[in-house]
Amino acid sequence: MTLRPAVLNRAIVLAPALFLIAGCGAAPPVEAPLSQEALAAVTDKAGAPKDQLARQIDDLFTIKGLGETRAVVVMADGEIAAERYGPGYNKDTRFISWSMAKTVTAVLIGMLVADGKLSLDAPAPVPLWQRPGDPRAEITLRHLLQMRSGLRHTEAGDPPYESSEVRMLFLDGRDNMARWAEEQPLEAEPGKVFEYSSNTTVILADIAARALTDSAAPEARRKAVAEYLQERLLGPLGMESMVLEFDASGTLIGGSLMHATARDWAKLGEMLRRKGRSPGGEQLVPQRWVEAMVTPSPASPHYGLQTWLNRPIPGTEPAQHPLFPDRAPDNLFSLIGHMGQYVLVSPGQRVTLVRLGHSDSKERPPMLQQVADILELYPQR
Repeated sequence: MTLRPAVLNRAIVLAPALFLIAGCGAAPPVEAPLSQEALAAVTDKAGAPKDQLARQIDDLFTIKGLGETRAVVVMADGEIAAERYGPGYNKDTRFISWSMAKTVTAVLIGMLVADGKLSLDAPAPVPLWQRPGDPRAEITLRHLLQMRSGLRHTEAGDPPYESSEVRMLFLDGRDNMARWAEEQPLEAEPGKVFEYSSNTTVILADIAARALTDSAAPEARRKAVAEYLQERLLGPLGMESMVLEFDASGTLIGGSLMHATARDWAKLGEMLRRKGRSPGGEQLVPQRWVEAMVTPSPASPHYGLQTWLNRPIPGTEPAQHPLFPDRAPDNLFSLIGHMGQYVLVSPGQRVTLVRLGHSDSKERPPMLQQVADILELYPQR
């Protein structure tokens, strides 16, 4: 064999270093063999090199400092490419959504807009805001969906019980969460400032309930929303595990409390990847609505309609982003929940990746980099 000049030169340069390594008795690092559990997680529909996929997923479960990964489901081209669970969890375990629920609420609102029951750019139909002279009458449904209502909703507080979310969910707002959220005053002009808020999503859930029933009875409100979601979304997608939580007034806790298996969360992500279609091709959610969900808000390039986007935020470092725009396509989007719940959807790669578990604020950035390693195994199509 004749070496090309570049290869020969590189060999000459490396020879002394290799000699020194050999002389010191050091050997290049060798990766440990993959366990049977790691190999069994990958299916014949992997859509990527099977051993590499198995190792990257194994690292997500085993590397220290990433938190506790409890479930991973990777869908490639509509097929399960990989599936793995931590100790004590399995395919039948229901996992809490936390804020992943917000994207479900956006889908609910989109179907009601398509049905003609709500209007995206009309004043939000909240009776409390319609009194003469109330500046909150300027808030539109679009403002609420894009988290730019201007309402005084502080998601995180110090101490924690001062946060609007904690007060709404667990303290003085817990029996009628929407009423508590809707009573808050403006702190900014509607439409001008992005402020992420679970309170805002509960207002959307309240609007949905009133669009579906004239009754104020809690049971009637629960029934109307649950049946609508079951008939129009959950049933057609086969999301049989989904459990919805409601407050005492019958309002869906649409910002944080839904429960489903990892596979069912993947089914939701796949529906969004297919722009609102079921696996059989039925258009469950209008394509234009899904496209609107993943269109950047004027106040936040990394947020659409209750959905996180993999778009850079001008003036910030990549580490400050909730996703990883430096390592994945900018059309990737995600449902994101408290403590490390993710349904990541990459249309260009035809991949949906679900990661559920428990990672604190220090563990989430390196954990997300490991998730990015998995996604990088899949080419852009």
